[in-house]
Amino acid sequence: MNADSIDKDTLYIKCLKTIEHKIKGKPLEERMKIVCKVLKAEIPYYFWVGFYFPREGHLELGPSEGPPACAQIAYTGVCGKCARGGKTIIVPNVHEFPGHIACDPRSKSEIAVPVFDEGGSVVAVLDVDSDEYGSFDERDKEWLERIAKLLTFSEYTDKGVAFEGEGL
Repeated sequence: MNADSIDKDTLYIKCLKTIEHKIKGKPLEERMKIVCKVLKAEIPYYFWVGFYFPREGHLELGPSEGPPACAQIAYTGVCGKCARGGKTIIVPNVHEFPGHIACDPRSKSEIAVPVFDEGGSVVAVLDVDSDEYGSFDERDKEWLERIAKLLTFSEYTDKGVAFEGEGL
């Protein structure tokens, strides 16, 4: 399905509300599983969605939805650059990204979003692939960054501290 013909805001609002409802009080990895399931089920141009955890020397696969993925990847690809730089990366054509790691040859475009802990360190990368070129844009970036923030904000953790967010 062509991402250009979709009302992304409507899709992401639905996802955000579902995710907010389901993740409260759950541990981080369970929240990540919920995010993957909801996004993969609701966003038609998502081919694969998952998380990678920064480790010494590589990134390690966490929760994901879609075809099998690489269990470990080097810091040379999109996710590695995102993890090291702490900034979202949108790649319209993965074949043109220097150092891209092809876990599935059907992937054509990608977005990688850092997930920060409360201290500002990158604890994971939310990675989404599409089997179409140019699927991701600033709308995806904005919404996925909001969703990534939900993973570590206190209201949604099992700490029970009040949320002081951006009025989501």
